[in-house]
Amino acid sequence: MDTKSEQLPSHMEGNSYLQGFKDCIPTLLGYLSIGFAAGVVERTAGFSLLEIALISLLLYAGSGQFIAAGMLAAASPVISIIITIFFVNARHLLLSAAIAPYFKGLSTGKSFFIGSLLTDETFGVAAAKATEQKRLGYQWMVGLNITAYLFWCAANVAGGLVGEWIPDPEQFGLDFALPGMFIGLLALQWLSRKKYKLDFMVVIIAVIAVVAFSTMMPGSAAVIAAILVAATAGMVMERWK
Repeated sequence: MDTKSEQLPSHMEGNSYLQGFKDCIPTLLGYLSIGFAAGVVERTAGFSLLEIALISLLLYAGSGQFIAAGMLAAASPVISIIITIFFVNARHLLLSAAIAPYFKGLSTGKSFFIGSLLTDETFGVAAAKATEQKRLGYQWMVGLNITAYLFWCAANVAGGLVGEWIPDPEQFGLDFALPGMFIGLLALQWLSRKKYKLDFMVVIIAVIAVVAFSTMMPGSAAVIAAILVAATAGMVMERWK
């Protein structure tokens, strides 16, 4: 990126690769625990260390990797695994769409690069920073994403190294690591927003929607549909407030 041709305004100082790395540090403990657990589960499912490294680099999705390991261990058809992972991780389309307005003017290649490495955690960090400024820096986002990406791969491989000595990950609750992380992220975001009444109403709408949709479509699709309904309802209620 040509810093001479794209000078950032004063309110965007600190949008460097190094600052992105620093802002990612608080989330690395979560990546360590979830990535380590994913590596253990993948190892016990029969993955080699090379396969664990490749799936963490190419798929790069905690929920997707847990699903892939479980379904492969159960000898599920490849097409079923692909479709399931697609629906479970379709939320990333929504995350990318939500953060895209803060990167106006970027080339298609740079936008794709940012979106391809976006995770729930890096989105959360970016969303928090976006509340302070109207535009996010490309270098900052790259630093944030790359730090998370490399740390995730390292945590997966570390879990794979230890996994051969842990024949039953469920005995240590490692299979609950991913849901536990999401619950923690939700609780922290709920407390920081301080819009308890609105958020509680959105949760109720989401629960009702997922129960209703689950009677008409597969569970993963019902979750995506419920997210869309609840998010839309929350946005409407917040604007009409």
